[in-house]
Amino acid sequence: MRLAYTTSPGRGDMDTVLARVTERLEGRGLRVLGVVQINTACEDDRPCDMDVKVLPDGPLIRISQSLGPQSRGCRLDPQGLEQAVGETAARLAGGGDVLMINKFGKQEAEGRGFRDVIAEALAAGMAVIVGVNGLNLPAFLDFCGDMATRLPADVEAIAAWADATVSEDA
Repeated sequence: MRLAYTTSPGRGDMDTVLARVTERLEGRGLRVLGVVQINTACEDDRPCDMDVKVLPDGPLIRISQSLGPQSRGCRLDPQGLEQAVGETAARLAGGGDVLMINKFGKQEAEGRGFRDVIAEALAAGMAVIVGVNGLNLPAFLDFCGDMATRLPADVEAIAAWADATVSEDA
């Protein structure tokens, strides 16, 4: 299967790595679809705002919601995420080389979010790269079985995997 994933222990590190991988692959002429996350620091010690850029050319969609200073719940805005999923799914029809998904998160673990988009891209023969946090790694592995390649959170390693996977078609 043409599926790889990476994990990173540092907060926001995976987002930065996957965004840099996307830039590298696009610079090499590959058609990268999917989403990368952009975190924006907020004032007053609030958690950052989370946006995703739908690849290759936008839009930028807010996927976080402000729940107030004392809240401890999940800040994900499910409507924002579903908008990003819909935008990404619509672009798959035009074809691409690589699908980049910033995170296999709680929504995907529960059978929603980008889960169907990942399956559709794999069925179309695209290389798929997914960021996974430790909390959702068991659900991701249940989703893909032993069919995914684990990669270090390293720009060069991930880009090399994508290059080799895409070049198998050439």
